[in-house]
Amino acid sequence: MKYYLIAGEASGDLHASQLMKAIAEADPKARFRYFGGDLMKAQGGECVTHYRELAYMGFVPVLLHLRTILAGMRRCKQDIVEWQPDVVILVDYPGFNLKIARFLHAETSIPVCYYISPKIWAWKEYRIKSIRRDINLLLSILPFEKPFFEEKHHYPITYVGNPTVDEVAAFRKHYCESAQAFKQRHRLDDKPLIALLAGSRKQEIKDNLPLMLKAVAPFTDCYQPVLACAPGIDDAFYAPFVEGSCLRLVRDETYPLLSHARAALVTSGTATLETALFRVPQAVCYYTPVGRLISFLKRHLLSVEYISLVNLIADAEVVQELVAHRMTEANIQAELTRLLTDKAYVAQMQQGYDEVLRRLGPEGCPRHAAEHLIGWLKDNR
Repeated sequence: MKYYLIAGEASGDLHASQLMKAIAEADPKARFRYFGGDLMKAQGGECVTHYRELAYMGFVPVLLHLRTILAGMRRCKQDIVEWQPDVVILVDYPGFNLKIARFLHAETSIPVCYYISPKIWAWKEYRIKSIRRDINLLLSILPFEKPFFEEKHHYPITYVGNPTVDEVAAFRKHYCESAQAFKQRHRLDDKPLIALLAGSRKQEIKDNLPLMLKAVAPFTDCYQPVLACAPGIDDAFYAPFVEGSCLRLVRDETYPLLSHARAALVTSGTATLETALFRVPQAVCYYTPVGRLISFLKRHLLSVEYISLVNLIADAEVVQELVAHRMTEANIQAELTRLLTDKAYVAQMQQGYDEVLRRLGPEGCPRHAAEHLIGWLKDNR
């Protein structure tokens, strides 16, 4: 069968690549075409557009690049229609992907599967109307989404496990490098490591990294801060942020870094879950301009109490969320001190990590998703 996938950022590229691998194992005649990234390219098929051409976040960046985004959307629609896949698989990236789904429902008979469903439980719950109308099969990677969609909105959804569980487990089975060897290979100081995961998009990095660097500066006599570079963003972009500091960069080695980190400052997203699965004590840091206004909107408009996946899955405050006006140099430093010195506090956090893993369930997410999708396609041909 022919599978067309659309992933709009680094995490989507990773999850989509694993799904492609699982589909190919279940369907030896599978053919792929996609909007995606380097990891998807490694699985074969044809990449029509790289996600870095369309990965803009926030009102102003989107507005400034609106012509590029709209051109990419037109190209995507045309390409799907010309290729005529058996199914289009949308991977996260709802602002773009829901518009593609609407077009496909209105103009074609091509079925649409949404893998990593839109997070309407947090924001823009009205999107359930377009999901109900335009999506034929909804696959979830977060266990709390099933009761939200099925009990609240009476819309069927299938929980297939979480791909990050598979990705971390697969890495840990084969990674055996010592902390000393990792430090020597990257020419790092022989100090305990503090990992900085400042986001996957340029705007996130601009908003978060400068404050992270200021906050970590007093710890550098005893600790080595290391930044995990985002895929698709070159070193030149990071240069102005790290010039004159003792910060070091590692690229394509987030998992090795987390394997050896003593603590981490993490921008909200999949990285918070990855950090938890490596059992690294963390603080979630997410700065936004006009922080107090954003905090007010978060309290009154968001449908959930937390923003980090760790806390959402556990349904409890496992890790501190320093968001909007709470993300200050002093607050980060106070939390980082607790993470590095308070053993009882860290032990309690790691008990929360255990609960997160229990709720996520065992490995096998991409395989479960592929098998469910292929079975559904065969039943509905």
